[in-house]
Amino acid sequence: MYLEIKGVSRQIKQEMVLNQVDLQMEKGKAYLLLGKNGAGKTMLMRAISGLIRLDEGEIWINGKRLWKEISFPESMGILLENPGFVKAYSGYENLMLLASIRKKVGEREVLQALEKVGLKENMHKKYRKYSLGMKQKLGIAAAIFEQPDLILLDEPTNALDEKSVQDCLKILQEEKERGALLLISSHNPEEFMDLADEMIYMDAGRIKKKEMKC
Repeated sequence: MYLEIKGVSRQIKQEMVLNQVDLQMEKGKAYLLLGKNGAGKTMLMRAISGLIRLDEGEIWINGKRLWKEISFPESMGILLENPGFVKAYSGYENLMLLASIRKKVGEREVLQALEKVGLKENMHKKYRKYSLGMKQKLGIAAAIFEQPDLILLDEPTNALDEKSVQDCLKILQEEKERGALLLISSHNPEEFMDLADEMIYMDAGRIKKKEMKC
């Protein structure tokens, strides 16, 4: 298994936001996280990404234990609420800045990602002037442009129009076929039913049910 979550728990202000979570996930598959607000979906993504520490349990990614052998997943793309882009930079400049940090890809991959999400015509526009939909597209581009093994997406279709939703789904299908592991949280599960291989239902920080697609 590429991603193994074993007995993971986390308490914040007397609330168990993650409670004995156990999951196994493979590359080349898409997993859909479902549940109401506060169910623990975003917290689970934050734990997997290394953004929060655990009170109990272990997370193993590609055979390496998080917070022991690695501090963050070594090959990860992530879209969470309010991504930290530089407002005074353009979309292009923001992605080039990210590319310069990890030095895995260059301008060619940045331009390809911007074109895929439909931002190439606006790539030199300042981020602060982007609409909500354009900001979301840039977040998706940032999550995929390095072709990571693990892609975590929290509500990726928020603020997107119907055409952009379909473009997003096409991109995610391509990433899955490339061999990436996709973990997606959404309040609109019907959008992802063709993409998802397994649905994971959360409530009060626990895994309540898992359903494999027939």
